[in-house]
Amino acid sequence: MVQTQMIQLQTHQDSEMILITNQIQDIVKNSLITNGTVTLFVPHTTAGITINENADPDVKRDLLLGLERAVPRNQRFQHFEGNSHAHIKASIVGFHKSILLVDKKLILGTWQGIYFCEFDGPRNRKLYIQISGE
Repeated sequence: MVQTQMIQLQTHQDSEMILITNQIQDIVKNSLITNGTVTLFVPHTTAGITINENADPDVKRDLLLGLERAVPRNQRFQHFEGNSHAHIKASIVGFHKSILLVDKKLILGTWQGIYFCEFDGPRNRKLYIQISGE
């Protein structure tokens, strides 16, 4: 069985990481599927999805700072929209993740959370969640 759902997210900053673990877990809980895989897909070229520590907010800040240092926005990129830094950061982070689902629970480590990553905000964004299994 496969179920697909889309959620909308409103971002508020140029670069930010939004913790969405509880939203995804609620969707899983309300699905008809108990065991399988949850696939998350971001249909944008300047946003991404990642799994990382959710206990210390400094980790999230450090990740954004590290990406900004690796790909600063003030480089002389060719793209006329001026957001090449966001395209590169999104490609580094990635546009999809797969998470195991067992007994209607996402299999994540103790300190892991799911983050929607914005690199060209603020914007209205979409995230697709596909749950497959039995």
